[in-house]
Amino acid sequence: MRARVVVFPMKGRKWCFSRSIENPVNSESNSAHSNPSTLIDLCKTISSNAKPMAANAELVVDFVSNKMNKAWIGLEKAPEGSFKNKIYGVGLWLLARVKPSEIFLQSISKDITRLEITYPTSLNARLVRRRLRHIAMRGLIIHKNYMYGSASLLPLTAALVVLPLPNIPFFWMLFRTYSHWRALQGSEKLLQIVSDGSATQNANTNTEHGNSQHGSTEITRPPWVLAPSKELEELLCRANAHDGLSKCVVLDICKTFNLNSNDVFKYERSV
Repeated sequence: MRARVVVFPMKGRKWCFSRSIENPVNSESNSAHSNPSTLIDLCKTISSNAKPMAANAELVVDFVSNKMNKAWIGLEKAPEGSFKNKIYGVGLWLLARVKPSEIFLQSISKDITRLEITYPTSLNARLVRRRLRHIAMRGLIIHKNYMYGSASLLPLTAALVVLPLPNIPFFWMLFRTYSHWRALQGSEKLLQIVSDGSATQNANTNTEHGNSQHGSTEITRPPWVLAPSKELEELLCRANAHDGLSKCVVLDICKTFNLNSNDVFKYERSV
């Protein structure tokens, strides 16, 4: 699977990293057929297949995440002013405080095999790839620690089930544990894709040399492609050098490169 990541400076040294939105219809339909819908189906699937423990654990995580997404959609559709609608408002307030780098790392899914990195022509290509590697390496450390920390709080927050109110702290800790796990997986995948390709290039040279003796040449391309964009550079030229990008410029960039504007604006508000 091929994905595109758009990189551009927001203000000064504050850069934005965002993945282009793609049509998830086919992937959602496939996952709907492959993932079990009930706990009984999940147990039957795990007991009947011969997959390793890691694959079964991932199946459980996907099952829990699907249930959480359905519950969130139910809160979103709750009538205005109802208790569920107020819980939904609290959830939006909490989600607004999730860092944009975490959202970006979550978007790097395990099925990505090739990454197109789009950036303005004024930026140095090596600097762009170095920044991506830095985000991936930093995410490996931060989200692993936060994942363990959130998981350790699950038993404590689960004890609040005795209260007559919905156990919001437990579900929030459960969501944060899952969120950090997803970001950790994305960090590992991103680091694997954008890591130094010198070893790959040496292997390609040896393969080329060996295959040339048999009259054939095989060239293995790196899993990343650096794509400087003049169109992105022209959009950035409309910004003020001191004040950063205006709202109109950001919206134009999001529309041109199919980005989520809410995620992009989070970079502007982040420290």
